[in-house]
Amino acid sequence: MADAILTINAGSSSIKFAVFELKNGLTRTATGLAENIGAAPHLLIKTGTATALEKHWPDHAPLNHEALLSEVLNWVETHLGDDQLIAAGHRIVHGGRTFTQPLLLDPSHLAEIARLNQLAPLHEPHNCAAVQALFNLRPRLRQVGCFDTSFHHTIPEIATRFAIPRKFHEEGVRRYGFHGLSYEYIASRLPGAAPHLAKGRVIVAHLGNGASMCAMKDGKSIDSTMGFTALDGLVMGTRSGAIDPGVLIYFMQSHGMNAEDIAALLYKQSGLLGVSGISYDVRTLLESSAPEATEALDLFTYQAARQAGSLIASLGGLDGLIFTAGIGEHAPSIRAAICNRLAWMGIKLCPEANAANEAGISEPDSAVEVRVIPTNEELMIATHTRALIE
Repeated sequence: MADAILTINAGSSSIKFAVFELKNGLTRTATGLAENIGAAPHLLIKTGTATALEKHWPDHAPLNHEALLSEVLNWVETHLGDDQLIAAGHRIVHGGRTFTQPLLLDPSHLAEIARLNQLAPLHEPHNCAAVQALFNLRPRLRQVGCFDTSFHHTIPEIATRFAIPRKFHEEGVRRYGFHGLSYEYIASRLPGAAPHLAKGRVIVAHLGNGASMCAMKDGKSIDSTMGFTALDGLVMGTRSGAIDPGVLIYFMQSHGMNAEDIAALLYKQSGLLGVSGISYDVRTLLESSAPEATEALDLFTYQAARQAGSLIASLGGLDGLIFTAGIGEHAPSIRAAICNRLAWMGIKLCPEANAANEAGISEPDSAVEVRVIPTNEELMIATHTRALIE
């Protein structure tokens, strides 16, 4: 055993976490998920493939994030024995203009981070709640905030602007980009996996329930499909992605919708779920024979290819396309559909390699190299946390 770091990714009704022991670098020894918080909570912790702890609570059990984190901390400390939990690293979705790199947190930071809640309403309040919970439960435990927007602070100034009056840009209404921890991890892997791409022009497609793409040059972000909030860009599980702002005016004028109504519609009722009327889950839609499911997936891949085209313009060409995250790593038919729409770039996918989810999935004579690289945001958080506390 060895001293350890706990990584935490807190959502509205779930907490994902992992334990990394500080031996031979960072070794992940446990993972866990607390879900259905506020309904019928369920806690599952695994060490490798073995279940180390599983607990269920009845409907409407009075357990909030802090109570579940207390259960997690108690298990971790027992699991470590004589060794210590020396820090916790948090994924915090929005850092705004202020938080441009990982930060050793103290209670005074929370109020400043909480001002960004309206920019990421599905994530930021719960990220902050987890930090506050650990301050309450373990006041002496060091905590590090890792911001999903930080990786994108290399985007050129012109690419951050909306065509709105300057005063709004100066108060922070600009494009930020998200999924930065995932993109940072992929950038760290490229020198070993594909050195020629590490210095080249690459699009990384982080395709999951939340989805975005990042244009990288020399391993740095120069553009992203997400903008002011994590609502922009690609079609997602329940989020609309990019939408004509005139549609929002129409909703207000013709349907009497207010800001809360529109937020609920665009964040929770749209995307694959809204178009299909069946599910937000790509796996369910791929298994369905309903034409609405097919249409939803077609829209997903069409928009992905369309917006990849805009990133190709930002890059001035394309050397590599990397797929990552749940859909990107495990859905060959989705990858194929996107690549087929980008065949004009000289992309040639190898059907057998793609079907097998191999690391390299393009043909040798493809003008653009296509690869699959599993992401590891938890390791990125643990890496930043270790660097700061040391």
